[in-house]
Amino acid sequence: MNIHFHTRPRRNRFAGTTLIECLVYLVVFSILLGLATASFFFCWDHTRAVFLATHDIESALRAGDVWREDVRAATGPISIQNDRASQTILIPEGKKQVLYHFTSGGLWRQSLPGAASQLLLPSVKSSQMQSDPRGPVAAWRWDLELAQKRRETHLPLIFSFEAVSPNSP
Repeated sequence: MNIHFHTRPRRNRFAGTTLIECLVYLVVFSILLGLATASFFFCWDHTRAVFLATHDIESALRAGDVWREDVRAATGPISIQNDRASQTILIPEGKKQVLYHFTSGGLWRQSLPGAASQLLLPSVKSSQMQSDPRGPVAAWRWDLELAQKRRETHLPLIFSFEAVSPNSP
């Protein structure tokens, strides 16, 4: 039996990786890691913008509900005072009166006499309350646009609330 020993080692072309291949892998990994990081922070910023917009929407809906309750509880005619940069609505409710005042980007509500003003919405771009008569029904309409807090919010936050007063305008 003849046993042959190879004294010369065999060379396999694909046995190891070269330094150039390692650098290529490192560059590809760095590009993928950079893209993943950028997309993560993009999603992070937009998620925060959605959270803030959701908070603003919730505040506007609560303010709309309070306004509708006040209009429904009106015991007399509702009066409006429009100035150049502000609007004041006076809603009589029995022995008290409710005052809504829009000025300098904020909407305030005050129960008269003697109650302190309450800030309903702090960041309002525009607010317009107006009578919207529909035949024998005394309807009121409130158009509201909130100011955008972040540039990631692409859609304007615009609301319209309607309420029916038991009294004619």
